[in-house]
Amino acid sequence: MSREDARPGIALITGAGTGIGRAAALALLGAGWSVTLVGRREPPLQLVAQQSDAGARVLVAPADVTDHAALREVFDRTVQHFGRLDLLFNNAGTGAPATPLDELSAAQWKSVVDVNLSGMFYGIQNAFRVMKAQSPRGGRIINNGSISAHAPRPHSIAYTATKHAVTGMTKAASLDGRAWDIAVGQIDVGNAHTELAERMTQGVLQAHGAIASEPMIDVDIVGQSVLHMASLPLGANVLFHTVMATKMPFVGRG
Repeated sequence: MSREDARPGIALITGAGTGIGRAAALALLGAGWSVTLVGRREPPLQLVAQQSDAGARVLVAPADVTDHAALREVFDRTVQHFGRLDLLFNNAGTGAPATPLDELSAAQWKSVVDVNLSGMFYGIQNAFRVMKAQSPRGGRIINNGSISAHAPRPHSIAYTATKHAVTGMTKAASLDGRAWDIAVGQIDVGNAHTELAERMTQGVLQAHGAIASEPMIDVDIVGQSVLHMASLPLGANVLFHTVMATKMPFVGRG
């Protein structure tokens, strides 16, 4: 089967048990894709599998993206189970508490870098390894960037630095993937209503020092955005896709 036809294929999603990863998994499974669900905790992954009612089209594969060997094994399991890999949604991410940068601990910095930068690189690397070798070759990678890949929030240096780095990885991998029919893009999400973002409806620190609530979008909109990007033929690529609440403070002066 040629992936130029853009029919549903085989996907692997990291951070698939909650939030954006869960929404993307349910959108892809609802559209007929087969999906490997990856995350550190198995119970949320099993719950997503049950909610999807997709039966054998779901593979639950708990793993920590910062563990290079464990993540490689998950990619190999996916190929063994489904036969190939057409899409990686490189979604797993974390942040540190809002902290003045001179008070951020070395451990807090490292924990964010390990997941958001190293873990995402391990995903890209394994996807390339699989997609270059399979027949038909190629596939698609979608990295979860963030609005923070473009503009910081106060006291967010670790998260902001790693998300800016994701943009660099997306560009580099997109260039390197051309020769192997691997399309690489990035989705930058602003204020999707997830468990982690719930606090923003109650008030979040703004650049000028005030605390203000911010508008949100339904996380299922993000899932549909991932599905749209994934559904394109490999000859087309959304390099950067920003989806956000229309009135959130991002463009302009807040």
